[in-house]
Amino acid sequence: MIVVTGATGNIGRPLTQALAAAGQQVTAVSRHTAAVPNGVRHVPADLAEPAGLKPALAGAKALFLLLSGDLHAAGARPADIIGQAAASGVRRVVLLSTLGVVTRPFGSTRIAMRALEDTLRESGLEWAILRPGGFASNALWWAESVRTQQVVASPFGDVGVPIIDPADIAEVAAACLLEDRHAGGEYELTGPEVITPRQQAEALAGALGSPVRFHELTRDEARTAMSQSMPAELADDTLDILGSPSPAELRVSPDVQRVLGRAPRPFADWAARNVAAFR
Repeated sequence: MIVVTGATGNIGRPLTQALAAAGQQVTAVSRHTAAVPNGVRHVPADLAEPAGLKPALAGAKALFLLLSGDLHAAGARPADIIGQAAASGVRRVVLLSTLGVVTRPFGSTRIAMRALEDTLRESGLEWAILRPGGFASNALWWAESVRTQQVVASPFGDVGVPIIDPADIAEVAAACLLEDRHAGGEYELTGPEVITPRQQAEALAGALGSPVRFHELTRDEARTAMSQSMPAELADDTLDILGSPSPAELRVSPDVQRVLGRAPRPFADWAARNVAAFR
């Protein structure tokens, strides 16, 4: 049995599907009841209450651990999840971390994530750590404006980073859960190329077969919009990366190729698969 947390999201959903297709018994965990593939067990649970994971972890051999934003808040104790997994007999944990623990290690959320990585390393369990950069699926922030106004509004229109398709993260996670050779692996996950917001708008236009206009926001405008859905500190951190990526954040990592034996998917591939969200 393999337990997947965050099982209804952009990474968890394709990971659950891939594991089920590979013939694995899978328990999908999410906060609310949700549809899952045939043959997959679903257990609603709140990761903020690790003891509530006990029914999901019973009989599990491996755990994919994806933390939601509230588990980085003051007072949260995500390390207890690893303790609960060990107590339940789980042997392997694959942790979704972030590239920021390497490139910008001093922000509060990244300090907390680095501490969780250390807890996992010291747990006595088999482990692998995935550190993606920006996600292609962040383009869904633009879905409504593209549908209603045919416009992408974003700051730093000509500053890019090598964003990754969440489906690639899911495939790497599946490999790490299933293959012994990835035990102790730490993988930085990026897309195949640096791509700017303006170029993403062009890719969306290509997928739609209709024009999409690009409108450049100021940093303050973007911060105001982002602060409606995330803490202001995280909005500022995100804008720092988007506006002035470091050389490490611009680097195209070879790790997807190393794990999967193929190059990561370009943004245009993600746009074509998700075009319905923008129509």
